[in-house]
Amino acid sequence: MRSSNPVFSRRGFGRDNGYAGFNTAPQAGGPAVATQANPYAQPTGNPYAQNPYAQQDLQHGAPPQAPATTGRMTIDDVVMRTGTTLGVLIVTAALSWALLPVDDAHISRSYGIGIGAALIGMVLAFVQSFKRKASPALILTYAAFEGVFLGVISSIVDNRIADGAAMQAVIGTMAVFAGVLVAYKAGWIRVNRRFYGFVMAAALGFILLMAVNLLFAVFGGGDGLGFRSGALGVVFGVVGIILGACFLALDFKQVEDGIAYGAPREEAWLAAFGLTLTLVWIYLEFLRLISILSSSD
Repeated sequence: MRSSNPVFSRRGFGRDNGYAGFNTAPQAGGPAVATQANPYAQPTGNPYAQNPYAQQDLQHGAPPQAPATTGRMTIDDVVMRTGTTLGVLIVTAALSWALLPVDDAHISRSYGIGIGAALIGMVLAFVQSFKRKASPALILTYAAFEGVFLGVISSIVDNRIADGAAMQAVIGTMAVFAGVLVAYKAGWIRVNRRFYGFVMAAALGFILLMAVNLLFAVFGGGDGLGFRSGALGVVFGVVGIILGACFLALDFKQVEDGIAYGAPREEAWLAAFGLTLTLVWIYLEFLRLISILSSSD
């Protein structure tokens, strides 16, 4: 099964019967069976099969724990890379908030810089998504430009639409992250093929509707079909946050699988990149939802 984030979609994680593996899907009581091509695959099958955990049976739907091995991804690697990526994003967001005023005399220039930074960040995200290996410099550059965009758009919403909206969106994003992490670790969320298929189908429909709404807004003016304003905007904002939470569960599963099945340490940067994409999605949905609710008062 492929991940929700494009950064993982080209990686060699596979799932079978609700379980996951790196290049292989271990079957309970049986040998690992290859599931799909993987840039780290070797002719002999699973390149990590010599590790004891690769031959263990899965219990309760959770992959076995990988022993400490030099050059393999660990949870500490993921935490450090994610913290670094988010740190760069937060710093540039704070700088753009402070240095790009959004008063009547400067809002057009600041908004233009923010949109330009968003487009550059989008291009960098696509470039990294299609690269076979992680590029820390590219990922951190993406985070920097994405931070500029978030700083500008957050300042506009906070200063001109809803006072305190940015902090509320940050708290909401942190709450969703913590809630999904607790639910995932407690086993309340089971990530399997059915879950993945449902989330991806819902996400595709959501994105298509937003694209249609944007086209109507561009060529017809106003709010398009109204999917991003009023009562419908509130509904779609909530749906967007729920989808973001589902993406987080998929990302947590991919990180867990990568650690358990001996993914190379460089994959930690990709995990950080994927988590950052999802957290930005959730934050923006919260920000939009708060602005809609404040405008309707």
